[in-house]
Amino acid sequence: MTNIPETGRTPRVQTRLVVIQILVLSLLGTLGGRLWYLQIREGAHYQKEASGNHVQQVVEPAPRGSILDARGVPLADNETRLVVSASRTELLKQKDDGKAVLTKLAGVLGMDPKEVMQKVRLCDAETPQPCWNGSPYQPIPITDEASPKQALQIRERAEDFPGITAEPEAVRRYPGPGKSNTAQVLGYLSPVTDEEIQQAKDTDSPYLRSDMVGRSGLERQYDKELRGKAGVTRYEVDNLGRVIGQAESDPAEPGSNLVTSLDARVQRVAEYELDKAMKAARQQYDHITGTNYKADSGAVVVMEARTGRVVAMASAPTYDPNVWVGGISAKDYAELTGKNSDYPLLNRAIQGQSAPGSTFKVVSTAAAVQAGYDFNGKYPCTSSYTAGGHTFMNFEGENFGDITLGRALEVSCDTVFYYLADSEWKKDGGINPKPGQPKDWFFKTAHQFGLGQKTGIDLPNEVTGRVPDREWKQRYWEANKDAWCKSGKKDGSYVEKIAYENCLEGNKMREGDAINYSIGQGDTLLTPIQEAVIYSAISNGGTMYVPTIGKAIVSADGKHVTEIKPKVRGKLPISKSTRDMMDEALAGVATRGTAAWKFAGWPQDKIPLHAKTGTAEVYGKQTTSWLASYSKDYTVIMTISQAGTGSGASGEAVRKIYSALYGVQADGSIDTKKALLPTPQKGLPKIHTDGTIASPKIPGDPAKDVEKAQQQATEEGDTAPDDGGTPATTTEPSAGNRDTRRRARRRGSRRTTA
Repeated sequence: MTNIPETGRTPRVQTRLVVIQILVLSLLGTLGGRLWYLQIREGAHYQKEASGNHVQQVVEPAPRGSILDARGVPLADNETRLVVSASRTELLKQKDDGKAVLTKLAGVLGMDPKEVMQKVRLCDAETPQPCWNGSPYQPIPITDEASPKQALQIRERAEDFPGITAEPEAVRRYPGPGKSNTAQVLGYLSPVTDEEIQQAKDTDSPYLRSDMVGRSGLERQYDKELRGKAGVTRYEVDNLGRVIGQAESDPAEPGSNLVTSLDARVQRVAEYELDKAMKAARQQYDHITGTNYKADSGAVVVMEARTGRVVAMASAPTYDPNVWVGGISAKDYAELTGKNSDYPLLNRAIQGQSAPGSTFKVVSTAAAVQAGYDFNGKYPCTSSYTAGGHTFMNFEGENFGDITLGRALEVSCDTVFYYLADSEWKKDGGINPKPGQPKDWFFKTAHQFGLGQKTGIDLPNEVTGRVPDREWKQRYWEANKDAWCKSGKKDGSYVEKIAYENCLEGNKMREGDAINYSIGQGDTLLTPIQEAVIYSAISNGGTMYVPTIGKAIVSADGKHVTEIKPKVRGKLPISKSTRDMMDEALAGVATRGTAAWKFAGWPQDKIPLHAKTGTAEVYGKQTTSWLASYSKDYTVIMTISQAGTGSGASGEAVRKIYSALYGVQADGSIDTKKALLPTPQKGLPKIHTDGTIASPKIPGDPAKDVEKAQQQATEEGDTAPDDGGTPATTTEPSAGNRDTRRRARRRGSRRTTA
């Protein structure tokens, strides 16, 4: 064995030791530098973050403010319910993403497992309702109708239900006082989304992940005031999550209460009478289509004529707003939004627009006066009117001879307005006017009446309606020209001929367009709330108000009250004398004109009523019923789609609404004790020192009570007083008969679609 001298190994060992020492020193230097950077250079920053990691927030939702009627009766408030919720974060930690737990939960709650799983999935562009559109990190409510027994099962067997909680919570409630509904006006709530949280984070009203926000109606319009501010308690915890102290706390601030101008009793009567009128219309035979009327939708507005405050607003079809509470089911959502639903979520009082028919003639009358025609002049009410090779018929070929504009309103003579509109069209230069020449009084006046724009009511998603003037026709033609030119045929069907004509000259104001427009047909569109503003202004002397539902914001403690005062929108473009003559003519509609057969026996000397009927023709559909009316206190507008004539479908219902307001009995007598609201509600309900608001109870069903009282008056043998020789039980006098059978005899102009 050869011996290697030790002196031969020494240099190599020493080299290795030096390399190792250098590496160790380098690592120590690196670690030291990093330690300096973390503790000295960025020490304050990481100390702040470390402190934040040991503070946990507990959010206490703020009680949402109530929505009250004018007398303080709750239309929307809160109640404590047992709410079962699921934490999506905890469920996703499980192997099957929590499917087994949710299936077991469905069994306890008596629900379909599929429905439970749908409620916890997140909403996106490809996921239909029901789904969760709130934050994925907050508890998702499964049901708010858990029984104490079900909640106890879940809590006692917590190990079987990881991520599931059952706690008492304040839940929104829509009590429907006196069987009123008010669904579309009140709206509904749903969880805040991450996008909304980001958008509102720098505003004076930021959202928390636990917030529920208004999605429509008053809940959305006054969401900021109703929502309040959630309380946040911050706890200091150690690295094991144990609470070691309380850092700070921001107490919850309850939302304010919204007092509205609505009256729950009148609201119920309006809803009831609208529904009853629609059902009655469906029993009537339409001789034009050969089927019964469909009466598929409708709306009613009851407004204070001198303030613009809305007393009642009903839309049909309707729904139960409580279906949204706790999350909506797939079945309920389909019933509200499906193709066969008739879309009950729409508030047709502000979103339903259709041709107004003869109710528009008050605008045309004002336009004629502005154009220089004498209100009391004589104008030919002939059986027909011929223009441009087309014959436009008056109803039933009636001929009243030369009559005033007032009488033309009373008997709703179409040919008078055909003549006036055609004369102005010709004065304006016909189909090819010179630049700047058209005065367009009929269109200008409509805009002065506030048409073609929103009324500004304090509800979201109001629509504008339409005034089909020259500017609109040009825009509409540019948007549709290609489609018209492609489908139009000179010798084709009616629709194809219209498309052919529109392709050639759809951007021009044709003679037939002007004639049709004068009687509220053609492309003219109005909403019930727009008509309410117009007829209220005629009632009060000419002032147009911005319609409002909110009357006051009252803080939860009652110490701060912010009144929402009526706002003037403008003045009608008519003189006092014209207004007075128009007012007299509209009274004549109710006493000797087209609505007389429905208002026979009304105590006109004590409570004067004024009205205008309208039967609007819509291509491809049955006629739309319109009835606009007012007293010195209120305006009532009713419209029912595909229901027939103005007075025939809506007259009785409108009369009963007035009867309920003023206490008018079936025999024409007035019982003030049975009057729901003989004069508009003044002031606000009483607010107690603890912030609660006094609210009277509404016993039973106001609509049924009114009906019962009127039936009792009839059974006592009273007979309605004679009104122009027409008993209360009459079927149809001549004026009513004219309105009842008014039909599509105005054909021959251009399209009458709406």
